[in-house]
Amino acid sequence: MGSIFSFLFGGGNAAAAGEYASDGISGVTAFHSAARWQLHYNTVKDSQQLMVVDFAASWCGPCKLMEPAVHAMAAKFTDVQFAKIDVDELPEVAQEFGVQAMPTFVLVKRGKEVDRVVGAKKDELEKKVAKHREAPSASI
Repeated sequence: MGSIFSFLFGGGNAAAAGEYASDGISGVTAFHSAARWQLHYNTVKDSQQLMVVDFAASWCGPCKLMEPAVHAMAAKFTDVQFAKIDVDELPEVAQEFGVQAMPTFVLVKRGKEVDRVVGAKKDELEKKVAKHREAPSASI
């Protein structure tokens, strides 16, 4: 997907520009620019695919504790998108999702929040990811 962003924005290396980065191993994409986040969100908001947005901060101990678990879940649930937002870098995105504590995991499907986990609750997060990735969405 990075090549799409590069194409749309003049061929620059977005990861080198510090706007978003995927670790390439587990499928967690970190966003460092509100514009890049919005572009990504707009491309997936009509999708049936579940997206888990991890709101964290570099100074947050529980966030660091959850990081390996989130990467493991992203590797396990390859049909789910995992995004990471640093609340200090993108406070407007955190505010838009009503984040008040870290870590907060917002589960989004078809552009709507379907669930949320607040705190370092690995087992609860994994259960909710498994539930919502398989749950059939309501017909429109």
